Amino acid sequence: MVYNDEDDYLMISGIQHFKFCKRQWALIHIEQQWEENVKTIEGHYIHRNADNPFLREKRGNKLIVRSMPIKSNILKITGVCDVVEFIEDLKGITIEGVKGRFLPYPVEYKRGKPKRDEADILQLAAQAICLEEMLLCQVNKGYIYYHEIKHRLEIDLNHEVKAKVKSIVAEMQQYYTRRFTPTVKTGSFCKSCSLQNICVPKLMNKRTVKSYIDRMIME
Repeated sequence: MVYNDEDDYLMISGIQHFKFCKRQWALIHIEQQWEENVKTIEGHYIHRNADNPFLREKRGNKLIVRSMPIKSNILKITGVCDVVEFIEDLKGITIEGVKGRFLPYPVEYKRGKPKRDEADILQLAAQAICLEEMLLCQVNKGYIYYHEIKHRLEIDLNHEVKAKVKSIVAEMQQYYTRRFTPTVKTGSFCKSCSLQNICVPKLMNKRTVKSYIDRMIME
């Protein structure tokens, strides 16, 4: 089934929040709570070089497009690719105004170093899924550039990782449809959370942040 109401589309960037902490994701994407910390500010700085939506650059057999809007009408997700590199390939697609055929490869920029979990890879795979749907081609690899190590890694975007993305997005959609903010156990990871001043222990019950704030205002 194909959906067209983009007001209900989820942000691809939310996949990382969801993998880190489902409650954090719900606070940001359902309850619209947000608070900056050093890591989020540094993240914005790293993306500054990539975020130039008016720049399209040709380098040899490569066409570089920055800040490319993407979406999937099937998964109901949307976002922006930091960079998409279109490499000349006879099996690729045509691009208006450019000679030749090209295959797209998403490039994501990250503040830190490679993570132990798959959060970064899943976000990149979601971008690949969108590109495949939009451009009607196969995207079987991409790249993640890590600022801390000043190096980019080639990522295999196979069927298995794309299936994981679809499963996670389906769960996110269920929470979003219900407007449900889950409760979770706290842990050491909470120290690096940008919402630790909002998601405090007394809110870690069935009451939502919104209902808590509304009650405080009434009092």
